[in-house]
Amino acid sequence: YKELHGHVCRTRHRRYLIRKVAWRIQANAMGGLSERARKRAEELANDADVRVMAPKTVLGPNEGPGHTVAATLRDEQRRDPRLPSPGTAIIRQYKGRTIRVIVLDDVEGFEWDGERYRTLTAIARKVTGGHINGFRFFRLTKEARS
Repeated sequence: YKELHGHVCRTRHRRYLIRKVAWRIQANAMGGLSERARKRAEELANDADVRVMAPKTVLGPNEGPGHTVAATLRDEQRRDPRLPSPGTAIIRQYKGRTIRVIVLDDVEGFEWDGERYRTLTAIARKVTGGHINGFRFFRLTKEARS
């Protein structure tokens, strides 16, 4: 994705990513949109009523005027609060083995045993050989902490 689009994609939605990559490959091979289609898209975009402020009914108690849709999106894209900060090691003993996972940036995921993984569940599956929730395996849930 990064190679084709020039930036890292924050989503992990597999079907979306496959479609975006396939479209870009096809556009590069066949020249993208025709000039006519491009002009029509510009006409439609010029006539569009784009909202830059969230409607007042959407604003929460701590949000006032100046609260933008972009700010809302940023809030939704925050990292999972159960995860420790990037660079932190999550250590777990499992069947006599010490499992040490390094938390990377949101986009990069996690590193264990010299390999990178997108999710803790993928690591837990590799360690146990079965399906188990990664947060539960590494005891990052509320129940496991208490």
